[in-house]
Amino acid sequence: MNVDLVFQIAGVGIIVAVLNQLLVRAGREEQALLTTIAGLIAVLVIVAKEIGILFDTIKQIFNF
Repeated sequence: MNVDLVFQIAGVGIIVAVLNQLLVRAGREEQALLTTIAGLIAVLVIVAKEIGILFDTIKQIFNF
């Protein structure tokens, strides 16, 4: 596991949290919710890519 992955996920989380707070304080709760969902999807894409790499590594180890 690469430390850069943790920093990427933390960075997305911080940016989404700040945007969420700004939008909620501006009275735009719907956009805040959509921003949170977009951040969640972005993190899920990053994690899914890493899981794919993990499965490829497991295949190579067991020669499948």
